[in-house]
Amino acid sequence: MAELVEVVVGVIGRTHGVRGEVTVDLRTDEPDLRFAPGRRLRAEDTSREFTVASVRAHVGRLLVTFEELTDRAAAEALRGTRLVADVPASERPAGAGEFYDRQLVGLRVLTVGGSEVGQVGAVLHLPQQDVLEIETRAGARLVPFVEALVPVVDLEHGSLTVIELKGLLADDDSPL
Repeated sequence: MAELVEVVVGVIGRTHGVRGEVTVDLRTDEPDLRFAPGRRLRAEDTSREFTVASVRAHVGRLLVTFEELTDRAAAEALRGTRLVADVPASERPAGAGEFYDRQLVGLRVLTVGGSEVGQVGAVLHLPQQDVLEIETRAGARLVPFVEALVPVVDLEHGSLTVIELKGLLADDDSPL
């Protein structure tokens, strides 16, 4: 059996209507896969499970009905609950050059010249673009996750390459 990892896929938001339908703030780039009818999700840090009954888009939001939530009060009580799914650890996004956060966090960070300068500590999803938080000897550094700055991601060898740009990974006057 393949090893599974737990990933956060959404957060239950406001109720919509009186029959338990809720908005979901997505934490996944694959809502069609993670919120497909019949899919079972779990409340983070609990064993409480929810089965997706239906999903629809409404005014730029995802509205989800779970079989276990049949009224507004039950749905409102779960507002703020983080939903998780168990996915195979080997699963990869369909698009070339796309990665899951869990694949990037912990990678060694190398310069184009091959020097190791740190490790990816987190992936931040900002409105304009994704940003890697890289832990270096000089402290945490934020690097936009764009091909011009991060030309190589090598999951097989557990590393990614960042270009050597003055001030990017170290203060202007300190060496990498």
